[in-house]
Amino acid sequence: MRKVFIAALFLLNSIFIQSSFAQKSRIKIPYSYKDLVSPDTLKVLFKTTQGNFVIHSYRNWAPLAADRFYTLVKQQYYTNNYIFRVEKDYVVQFGIAGKPAEDNKWDQRRLLDEPVTKKHLKSIVAFARSGKHSRTTQLFVNMQDNPKLDTTMREGVHGYPPFGKVVNGMDILFKLNGKYRKQILPLQDSVYKWGNIYFDKHFPGLDKIISATIIR
Repeated sequence: MRKVFIAALFLLNSIFIQSSFAQKSRIKIPYSYKDLVSPDTLKVLFKTTQGNFVIHSYRNWAPLAADRFYTLVKQQYYTNNYIFRVEKDYVVQFGIAGKPAEDNKWDQRRLLDEPVTKKHLKSIVAFARSGKHSRTTQLFVNMQDNPKLDTTMREGVHGYPPFGKVVNGMDILFKLNGKYRKQILPLQDSVYKWGNIYFDKHFPGLDKIISATIIR
């Protein structure tokens, strides 16, 4: 299954929140794939249907994540991506190309886990994951401080390693269409099967990334 979801479990006398963002791992060992090596720092301009925002990545925060981000941007993976999750009081998430062959190829190229070295403050960016070695292409931006994401445990893995932050254009993320919130998360098998056609048919009006370009 490639489902990306965040689950909130409410217990009788206490609240325990377990958050996950990426497809469930179908393989025990990550696919042998070598990403490009990112510069120590990198700025990427994302042009969207609502305006532009800039992500600044820092390789020393999470080298594997930074290298994957750099590789995906160089290969124009994020071009024409729908921004399929918009929870303005939590996170914004994207990173499905909408091309089944491309998405299924990258679904096999999973990253090894690495430690969380930065806190999940507003504007911080990290890769989505579900369990061990499950990060691939999907990113999320914290729309507020989310300290639980620093230590949330899933399948024995703590937290989501940040690799960058939005340094310009957070106001644009707050303008994105949030009508569907996280409705799409449990439907990702269909998205991976049908691509952007599925989004167009069942979730009209989603905002989109037009392009992602390295500017420094």
